Amino acid sequence: MGTHSAETAISNSRQGVTLHFDYFAAIDWSGAVGARQTGIAVALCGVGNGAPALVRAGHIWSRVDVLEWLSTELPARTLIGLDLGMSLAFADCGAFFPGWNESPADARALWALVERICTDDPHLSANSFVDHVQASRYFRRHGGRTGDLFPAGRGRLRVTERAQREQGLNPYSNFNLVGAAQVGKSSLTGMRMLHRLTDQLPVWPFDPLPETGSVVVEIYTSLAAREAGVAKGRSKMRDGATLDLALAALGSELHDALLRYTDHATDALLAAAWLRNVAGDHALWLPEGIERVRQTEGWTFGIRSG
Repeated sequence: MGTHSAETAISNSRQGVTLHFDYFAAIDWSGAVGARQTGIAVALCGVGNGAPALVRAGHIWSRVDVLEWLSTELPARTLIGLDLGMSLAFADCGAFFPGWNESPADARALWALVERICTDDPHLSANSFVDHVQASRYFRRHGGRTGDLFPAGRGRLRVTERAQREQGLNPYSNFNLVGAAQVGKSSLTGMRMLHRLTDQLPVWPFDPLPETGSVVVEIYTSLAAREAGVAKGRSKMRDGATLDLALAALGSELHDALLRYTDHATDALLAAAWLRNVAGDHALWLPEGIERVRQTEGWTFGIRSG
């Protein structure tokens, strides 16, 4: 990965803003129980075509480690992709938690609510929120504990998640906390981190795009894999040869061999290279349908319209 200071310029004509990124980071996140998570991986690449590399290769990250890295060690002018849902469905019912008088008005208030209820939960976990007497009514939990306000079927989807489905992806409701593919726990724990990053890093699309500096976006690593030519159903790469084929499809140099290949590490490496490729696409910063959910549901970067 090059260390020279070069720039990628992204113009946002509607806001009159030009962004300059020198680095691209992707974080594969985890909502699992415990202090440290083998499911967390952080990858970084610079401009150009240098191969992405793992940050602290071999390190078993905690969620707090990631928060501290973003707060104190992040290179200047980095576009950061977080593989988690930054919010919950709102547009379908006009509320995150219809019928609850504490239902927040926007995403940042939602993050604050999760943080307040979970303030004593260690490791940025969110157990207290999903077990909360009122909040739990909206979630599907383990042990057959489906809340009475969790709708029939797969659960509520955000506008961007419905758009993901229309684009051939397979999103899960963030209100679903059951199953290997669920993302609800990751989303809720991620909200605690995002709340703590308030006033430190802008988070798109909830915050206006700054004229310069770093920006956090939500990503979906399966989208990166698909756009790198990885066959549907095979997006979880666990070997170096498959990863190199996908990186090459994105115009990236081949990666340095890893001591251990996990789908978390390969997801992060490929997503960092993908972010570098697509960051200059103006349409991705102004997808059709974003305005009505910009402050509530947010958006997955790379999804073109909803």
